[in-house]
Amino acid sequence: MKISAKQLVDNALLKIETLSIEQANALLNDDSTVFVDIRDIRELPRGGKIPGALHAPRGMLEFWVDPESEYHRDIFSTGKRFVLYCAKSHRSALATLALQEMGLMPVCHINGGFEAWTKAGLATETVEKK
Repeated sequence: MKISAKQLVDNALLKIETLSIEQANALLNDDSTVFVDIRDIRELPRGGKIPGALHAPRGMLEFWVDPESEYHRDIFSTGKRFVLYCAKSHRSALATLALQEMGLMPVCHINGGFEAWTKAGLATETVEKK
C-alpha cells in the first residue's frame, strides 16, 4: 500500500504534541526549553530564526540525538524540553515523531512552523549566510 507525504504527516500529528504559536512563544525564555530549527541551512538567512534556537538540520537530527552515534550532540542528553520547528510544520511533525520513537522526551513541535511564527509578528534573529 502506498502512503503519501501528507498521510505521513497526518499520522504523526495523531501521536505527537503540537504547540500553538502562543504556547511556543510563552516558552521562549524558559531555560528548560530548547527550540530546534530543523530547516536546511540555506533557509535560515532568508528570514532568520527564532531567537536562541539551535540549528539541527533535518538530515542529521536523529544522529545528533542518538547517544550511540558518532555525531551525537550533548545538548540532546540534557533532559530539557525540545520544541522543533521547520518552515510550515510538516518536516517538524515527522521529526518530532522520529525523536519521540527514539525515546527523546519531552519533544514537540510548533503548529505552522516558522512561517506562522513570523506572520504572528514574533521575535526573530538574523542568520548570516555562510
